[in-house]
Amino acid sequence: MDNEKNKRPMDKKDEQLEKYRRKNTGPGKKMTDDTGVKVSNDQTTLRAGRRGPGLWQDFHFYKKQSHFDRERIPEKVVHARGFGVYGVFENYKSLKHLTAAHFLGEAGRQTSVFVRFSNFVGNRGSKDTAVDIRGFATKFYTEEGNYDMLALQFPVFILADGMKFMDVTHAAKPNPKVHIPQATTAHDEFWDYVANNQESAHMVMWLMSMRGRPRSWRMMAGWPINTFILINEQGNPTFVRFKWTPKLGVHSLLLDEANIIGGVDPDFHRRDIVEAIQKGAYPEYELGMQLIDYEDEFKYEFDVLDDTKHWPEEVIPVQPVGKMTLDRLVDNFFAEEEQSAFDPANLVPGIDFSNDPVLQSRAFPYRDTELHRHHSANFENLPVNKPIVERNYNLRRSYLRHRIDVDNIHYHKNSLAGNTPEEATFEEGGFVSFPEKVEGRITREVPSDSFNDFFSQARLFWNSISDIEKQDLLETFTFHLQYVKSKSVRQQNVEMWANVDRGMACYLAEQLGVEPPKNNHVSESRSYPSISQLNTPHSAYTQKVGILIGNGFNGAEVRRVMNMFEQQGVFYDIISEKLGVVTGGDGTQIEANETFLTKYAVLYDSLYVVGGRGENQAKLNQDIMEFVRVAYKYYKSIGVATTGSPYIRKVDGNNLAGVVFAANNPNFEKEFLAAIAKQRFWNRT
Repeated sequence: MDNEKNKRPMDKKDEQLEKYRRKNTGPGKKMTDDTGVKVSNDQTTLRAGRRGPGLWQDFHFYKKQSHFDRERIPEKVVHARGFGVYGVFENYKSLKHLTAAHFLGEAGRQTSVFVRFSNFVGNRGSKDTAVDIRGFATKFYTEEGNYDMLALQFPVFILADGMKFMDVTHAAKPNPKVHIPQATTAHDEFWDYVANNQESAHMVMWLMSMRGRPRSWRMMAGWPINTFILINEQGNPTFVRFKWTPKLGVHSLLLDEANIIGGVDPDFHRRDIVEAIQKGAYPEYELGMQLIDYEDEFKYEFDVLDDTKHWPEEVIPVQPVGKMTLDRLVDNFFAEEEQSAFDPANLVPGIDFSNDPVLQSRAFPYRDTELHRHHSANFENLPVNKPIVERNYNLRRSYLRHRIDVDNIHYHKNSLAGNTPEEATFEEGGFVSFPEKVEGRITREVPSDSFNDFFSQARLFWNSISDIEKQDLLETFTFHLQYVKSKSVRQQNVEMWANVDRGMACYLAEQLGVEPPKNNHVSESRSYPSISQLNTPHSAYTQKVGILIGNGFNGAEVRRVMNMFEQQGVFYDIISEKLGVVTGGDGTQIEANETFLTKYAVLYDSLYVVGGRGENQAKLNQDIMEFVRVAYKYYKSIGVATTGSPYIRKVDGNNLAGVVFAANNPNFEKEFLAAIAKQRFWNRT
């Protein structure tokens, strides 16, 4: 894969960012301080005598140190750990009949985007692979201003009203007394919250499922959980929910894998997307819309404004409208990713709020958080947040104002400047809120009684997933709840989850050392195939293979397999006992880029077992056998070279589904590629 060949030309956002990029190193570059004064000594402080005290007049030191002391800004209160990349969105067809939004108005129209993937619970330095809610926030740099689409990897949220934002966050975060555990909900407070705020049931089912542990951000769906209103040029409204679908399908880590990888490579997801983009295997996602006619607001058994409820795709189909390609890494993590700011209230004409209670609440805290983090109202002027369109406004001052506004007139209305900047009509591209009819008394009641149905869709989720997914779900629930020390909280959860499935709750009761539930599950027998993660595309493309190799291998055979990997876009590492060249029996030389000391079997989707000779043969054999054991345990494909068969003897008599042997097999490459694409061989047990 040729990254340079795949690069697209600079767009408007790239050109804007180019003005801010600075290179500090290179021939002839002299060091300066931040005032531009050249620095003659950047290694030692100024002292009164060789053994004397430091001097206050050493302004180079004090400037350097004081800047360093202020390098950090407060992390985001949630979604602190994140990673951002740039890309482009391309519209499939004109959507003018639905929305006046310019970026959706013409087939083939391209819009620059910045996407931030994030974890909800953990701090900025936590692990990527935690069982967690994941953010999938997209900033569209449109010709009408910035539009932010904030998604999660689930279609539903943990609460139905923003009043509980703080409560669920406090419950999920580490214990305030000892500040543990980090980046996990396996503790008393979270499950106490769940049992006592049972609208959380549906999303917790998704969280405990495989979708709570994505294999890669490139293999993760995204739903901007809220309900919006599309408005076309005629002013006609349509309810909409959006969905991002990864082209590679939705795939996950097993719980054991996620926990182990979190220790051996906490940057696993970051490393994965960096490798893909650097190799030109750009992540792609299809944007879809679920549409409900405005007149049909009350047609369905669920309330269209309830974010704890899913719009089943079999009932309301997802209509593909465009594709997003992520193709460029940031140049500076802090300047771009860490300072990026997203806000669901950043809308463009043609997309508006509905009366979704969570969406209405989200309109406030995102901007408020960034005002706190940056200590300035000018964070929208930071390069990553800056729109590509001209901005004319009367906003002034605040900390770190870079823009120099030269107007004397900075109020509205005025006569001295011809009442400019002037307001824009809807026809001129002005944002006009949808004139929705509102009636009723001031109340804190939920919008409808169906908001209080906490378990029907949670049971529908249970009905819809496969037996493999159900077993995985039970194990994940058990893992988290076994960390709960309070027997009362464990019992409360067993009683609660009996509403979803009595068999599930009885299993949990047995595993948790509490009494079986007294109640039964709600009456819901339907199921929807779209909910099961196993109904997803499979491909060998960008799957990661570990090639386990020593000296004395069959050079021609191994080269054929490696060529096949490169042709099919399969990523691989060559793992041996030490870095450097390994030599085949025919003199073929291959460079080992990883070792058994630095890599672990859980980091790979598949293994190609070549084997061979080593300086410490017993240790090499032991390392290869351990990789094979782990890959087999986690249902992964294993390709076995003609020299690799001895390493498979230990699993003789077991189910060898997904283990492909090269010996006497003219179709080995084809069969191995198909096995890599399948990814898991669940029928081994």
